[in-house]
Amino acid sequence: MNKTIRRAAVFTLLLVFALLLRATWVQAYDGKALADNTHNRRNLMAKYAQPLGDIIVAGSPVTGSKEARSGDLRYQRTYRDGGLYSAVTGYSSQAYGANQLEGIYSDVLDGTDTRLKNPLGALTGEQAAPGDVLTTIDPAVQKAGYEALGDAKGAAVAMDPESGRVLGMVSTPSFDPSKIAGSYDGDAWKALNEDEDKPLVNRAIRQPVAPGSTFKLVVAAAALEDGLYGSVDEATDSPNPYRLPGTRTDLRNENASAPCEDASLRVALQYSCNNVFGKLAVDLGQDKVKAMADRFGFDNEKQDVPVRAYASRYPTGMDQAQTALSGIGQFDVTATPLQISMVSAALANDGVLVDPHLVSKVVDADGDPLESFEDPGEKRVVSERTAGQLRDAMRTVVEEGTGTNARIDGAEVGGKTGTAQRGVDNSGTPYAWFTSYAKDESTGKQVAVAVFVEDSQATRNEVSGNGLAAPVAKKMMAAALGR
Repeated sequence: MNKTIRRAAVFTLLLVFALLLRATWVQAYDGKALADNTHNRRNLMAKYAQPLGDIIVAGSPVTGSKEARSGDLRYQRTYRDGGLYSAVTGYSSQAYGANQLEGIYSDVLDGTDTRLKNPLGALTGEQAAPGDVLTTIDPAVQKAGYEALGDAKGAAVAMDPESGRVLGMVSTPSFDPSKIAGSYDGDAWKALNEDEDKPLVNRAIRQPVAPGSTFKLVVAAAALEDGLYGSVDEATDSPNPYRLPGTRTDLRNENASAPCEDASLRVALQYSCNNVFGKLAVDLGQDKVKAMADRFGFDNEKQDVPVRAYASRYPTGMDQAQTALSGIGQFDVTATPLQISMVSAALANDGVLVDPHLVSKVVDADGDPLESFEDPGEKRVVSERTAGQLRDAMRTVVEEGTGTNARIDGAEVGGKTGTAQRGVDNSGTPYAWFTSYAKDESTGKQVAVAVFVEDSQATRNEVSGNGLAAPVAKKMMAAALGR
């Protein structure tokens, strides 16, 4: 054989061998990575090749599927009352992915979860029938909160203190996920992302802000558990005004005529006395306040409901003046409505905090459970005595103090208002807060609520927890109690 031809043949064989080696490597080692790649169009086509499973509220689906108008994706997601439930469902978009429950359970909802039954799937390549996600939401509570917040920018969370079931989760302004469910909804997506009111942000769990005076319940719990004071009716050592340590700044009260000097914890909660709780935080020290805050759920990086909530924060490394401000829910203290509802829920449940959860079950197409959240974890936060004393003081807030707009005839209601400073030197419109619990002894029903109003277009002097947030909480509590 000619030497040149022989060399060419050997080189060609080497090239063929290299191609075979590369093909084997791709199939044997890179196949799964390529199949799972987010840019693989076939995955998206498979996801939307059949109707998705549903997210269920009180036995009825709030999601659905319809045949797409065009393109290679056969079905797209639809939503019933999308604006009402978007803080619960999130969105599932052919173009922009999925989030919240739609994202967490996407494999169950599109039939690709390996736990779903499909005996012939290995032979036919067909996906299993999708499963469903059953939520804990009470539609009456959800609707009450959504309608009560109305055009305001804010959020609300209601939960059952005994079971941890989230009965309502509302964030406003909301959005309709149906409008971004398809492949060609770029204008709607852009408008939502450029909206200054941030409708895509779930304020109930994803926007921690200063909780203001609602945090005083945490400080009061720390004072009672530490033994700093023996009861909510024992006089405290609280000068009025209280000079912030190391400064020339006095911590004053909104109501200058309120009886806040040396006030008991009951009176201090009733009139929301800043001087009392600022000094309490300093007397306890930041470590003890933080320990109590963390027992209620602050600083938890893995607060899953099962959607991951942003951590609420109690700061460290403060001087005494900053510690005093932290005692009234200011400085760098931040909290979500979910977190503040957990504070009231633990107190309502005799000091035991049950893990909040938004989903009761995840089931396959036959209704058989894949996951169940009906036996959530729990922990004792404060003693039964401390919880009882603080509930009693919270009732005083509603019956005689700053939270009268939350009263419900025939029900036991306790609460705490909050008005949190905002911006440099309190230059922004304050946040309005209200957290509460309600019980109906005749039915055994109970609920804990937290409401946060970021902006209601009210003038600065009209912003208060009792004026803006308490009426929302009242309507949600009344709905939960069936009133």
